[in-house]
Amino acid sequence: MRFLHTSDWHLGKTLCHADLLDDQAHALDQVAAMLRETRAEALVVAGDVYDRAVPPREAVGLLDQFLHRMARDLAVPVLMIAGNHDSPERLGFASRFLASHGLHVAGPLAPEAEPVVLGGAAFHLLPYGDPAVGRHALGEEGLRTHQDLLAAQLARARARHPAGCRFVAVAHAFVTGSQSCDSELGLGVGGAGQVEASVFAGCDYVALGHLHRPQEAGGPAIRYAGSLLKYSASEAGHVKAATLVELPERGPARTEPLPFTPRRDLRHLRGAFAELLAGVPGSREDYLFLELTDSGPVLDAMARLRQVYPNLLGLQPAAATGGEGVEPVGPDPRDLDPARLFDAFFRQGSGRSLDEEERALFLEAVAQADREGAP
Repeated sequence: MRFLHTSDWHLGKTLCHADLLDDQAHALDQVAAMLRETRAEALVVAGDVYDRAVPPREAVGLLDQFLHRMARDLAVPVLMIAGNHDSPERLGFASRFLASHGLHVAGPLAPEAEPVVLGGAAFHLLPYGDPAVGRHALGEEGLRTHQDLLAAQLARARARHPAGCRFVAVAHAFVTGSQSCDSELGLGVGGAGQVEASVFAGCDYVALGHLHRPQEAGGPAIRYAGSLLKYSASEAGHVKAATLVELPERGPARTEPLPFTPRRDLRHLRGAFAELLAGVPGSREDYLFLELTDSGPVLDAMARLRQVYPNLLGLQPAAATGGEGVEPVGPDPRDLDPARLFDAFFRQGSGRSLDEEERALFLEAVAQADREGAP
C-alpha cells in the first residue's frame, strides 16, 4: 500500500494581512502532481484543512476544486479528518454520501467509526476533539485529558480492526517531546493537551497533524507530515514536504519526504539597514521578516524597504527578538525611578545600555522638566 500523507493545509489563512490562497493553490497543484508521479493509492489529510471554523468562501472554493480533481481526474481516494482549527460539522457535511465517491471525511467524533479499508490497510480516522466533547460523543465520563480521549478512540478502533489488515491511524494531536512553532494553537494548558507516543502502540503507521514541522514523534512509524506552507517566521528554516508512505504486507513502513517548491518562500533575515536595502540573495518577491541590527534609529524603514521587497511582512530591531540583556520592568513601571525606566526602554530598543554621556543628558532633561513644572 502506497499513500501520500499531508496535514495542516490551513486554507484561507492570511499572514500579516497577506492573502496566501494563491500560494496554497500552487502547493495543492504539487500534491496532485506527486500523486500522479508516485502512483499513490490514497491521499491522507490529518486535520486543519481550513484555518478557521467558518472559512472564507474562496477557501471553500479551492478545496471543492481540488477534491473534484481528485475524484474525477485522478480517481484517488481522499481520507480527511477534522483538526482543532476546523468545524467538525461543516467539514463532515454529506460525508456518508461522499464516501461512495472516494472522499472519506471524519468530522465530529463518532462512537462507532468504521475504518476505511484500502489495499490491505485499514485506515482509522480519529478526528480531533476536546475531552468535554468526547465525554458526550463517546458516552465515557472518565475522559478528562486529550490522552484519555485519544486512548478511547484507539481502543474502539482496535475493536473494529479487520483481521489481516495493516493498522493505520490518522490523528490530530500534540505528541509529547515533539517540536512546535509559533503558528500552532495550544491544545491545552500546562501540558494537558499532550499525548504520549505509547498510546499508538501496535499501529503500523500513524499519520499525524497539528505540528507544522515535518518530524518523527517517538518512532519512525509515527510522523508529522508538517504544514502545506510556512505560516510564521519561526518556520523559516523548515523544509515543507508531503510524506510518501510505503506499507508492505509485512515489516515496517518506509517513508520518503517529497518537498514542496513554494510560489514564494518565507525567510527571516537579519542585518544592517543599508545592507538589506542594497539587496540580499534570493527572490525579492519572497515573504520576508527582517531584523535590523543598526544601533541608531532608521527613518521610515518599513516603507523604504518595501520598495525593494514588496512582500515584506515584519520589521523589528534585532534586540527585540532575543530578550537577552533586557531588564524586566516589573508589574508597575511607576515603581521605578525615571533613569532606570528609561534605561530599560533604551536597552529593549537598541540592545545596549545608556553610556555615561547619554545618561547625563537624560538626567539633565528630567531636571529641566522638573524645574519648568515647579510652581
